[in-house]
Amino acid sequence: MDELKVFTGNAHPALAQAITEYMGIPLGKCEVFQFSNENTFVRIVENVRQRDTFVVQPLSSPVNNNLVELLIMLDALKRASAGRITAVIPYYGYGRTDKKDQPRVPITARLVADLLTVAGANRVLTVDLHAAQIQGFFNIPVDELTALYLLGDYFTGRNYDDLVVVATDIGITKQARDLAAKLNAPLAIMEKRRLGNVDKTETLNVIGEVEGRVALTVDDEIDTAGSLVGVVSTLIERGAKEVYSCCTHPIFSGPAIERIANSQVKEVVVTDTVPVKDGKISGKVTVLPIAPLLGEAISRIHTGKSVGAMFE
Repeated sequence: MDELKVFTGNAHPALAQAITEYMGIPLGKCEVFQFSNENTFVRIVENVRQRDTFVVQPLSSPVNNNLVELLIMLDALKRASAGRITAVIPYYGYGRTDKKDQPRVPITARLVADLLTVAGANRVLTVDLHAAQIQGFFNIPVDELTALYLLGDYFTGRNYDDLVVVATDIGITKQARDLAAKLNAPLAIMEKRRLGNVDKTETLNVIGEVEGRVALTVDDEIDTAGSLVGVVSTLIERGAKEVYSCCTHPIFSGPAIERIANSQVKEVVVTDTVPVKDGKISGKVTVLPIAPLLGEAISRIHTGKSVGAMFE
């Protein structure tokens, strides 16, 4: 582990600290700040020549600042002759813009992939991408971890006899099906459509039986929580006794926290791939640590062991 160095920008230093504590190594020393003209400055304080280096930086709010920080850190490590540089991006921002679904729009997820590669990343480690095809946007190795088992373990001890796992949309069906199998529960799917570019969705139908059951919704992220509230309301209308929710990335933009607090959802279980204030919010949000998962993956990448074997 002497040849391994883990650095962090300003996006989520607490997560990077937790990862290095899990691994039993010190956090790498660097300076990352903005000048008065808003130009970002990075200086790697210790020797990284031919070292295996990892930069922990989720692309969370403020997304553009954190992305630029990451790009400049990668460039600094490349110019300092680091042996291998891995961008550890627990939350991959711009992941929703993964295809041309309207005329004359960009594929920003691909653009970000190109920026990371040009900046100096030799490898990417991430958690639960919004769309699996984003891995194919890179010409470097991408290890995608999943928090599915972490979330599943939390609910395994509840012993619900009448649990149903609900995919919040068609795109998350595979992950929801895997979680349903882990919890030995049936699967239901919410049919909904997105309304333009204004972060609003319309719930159309529930495919599957939820009446008289405890529902557990599954999603990769919760942004403004508008979609979550709509799903919860629909499930209650269709006869669900209680509704719980889990997701990997708690973005919680705008009125999300207030919406969750005022909704009929019993509990929202998330991980700390992005910073979450106060751990628990309004008594309904439970945050599970993702650092052991990332720390184990980093150790395996460094030592040449299988990352996929972690989930077997």
